[in-house]
Amino acid sequence: MDSQELKHRTKPEEQGGGETEEIDASTAAADMNSSGKARRQKKTGLARRGFRSLGLAVSFPISLTIMDIYLFGSSNRYRNIEKPFYFPPLWALHMACLANAFLSSLSAWLVWADSGFHRQPNALLLYLGQLGLSLGWYPIVFGAGATWVGLVMCMALFGAMVGCSRIFRVMNPIAGDLVKPCLIWAYLLFIVNLRLVYN
Repeated sequence: MDSQELKHRTKPEEQGGGETEEIDASTAAADMNSSGKARRQKKTGLARRGFRSLGLAVSFPISLTIMDIYLFGSSNRYRNIEKPFYFPPLWALHMACLANAFLSSLSAWLVWADSGFHRQPNALLLYLGQLGLSLGWYPIVFGAGATWVGLVMCMALFGAMVGCSRIFRVMNPIAGDLVKPCLIWAYLLFIVNLRLVYN
């Protein structure tokens, strides 16, 4: 009989536990929701800034190259020389120059995005050097007609691009691979310039 009068005593935490657990679960869910939104907003902001910096990094060298071609790209001397069949027409040379500007600036942006220019300042110097040499080739060769100077510039351009390819590959393998077609362009420019010298 005594056992029937016994009552089960509970701790105060156990008595109101259901409500507390529900409140804790809803608070945790709200926190996860807000932190997930914050993370998504942060990623979206970073992506927007990344696209903006990519657009600037690529459009600036391409704009300079277009201006270079517009001002110095129409060369009657190049049109009038006897060229072998494998020599590109002038418009193809211009397109290759634009492709070079795009690929080299894209590879430089990839290195910059990985903080490569802070770790290796020589990489930035090599990139700016090859950009300056490629922009200077048109005014020197087609504008001033200094083909021997252009030949030296082509050799320096090829060396700067080899350096870019090696340093970029250490920091970002994709960036190093993007410079390889630019090496072909620099070699083509050297062959074209050599033909102009000996014509």
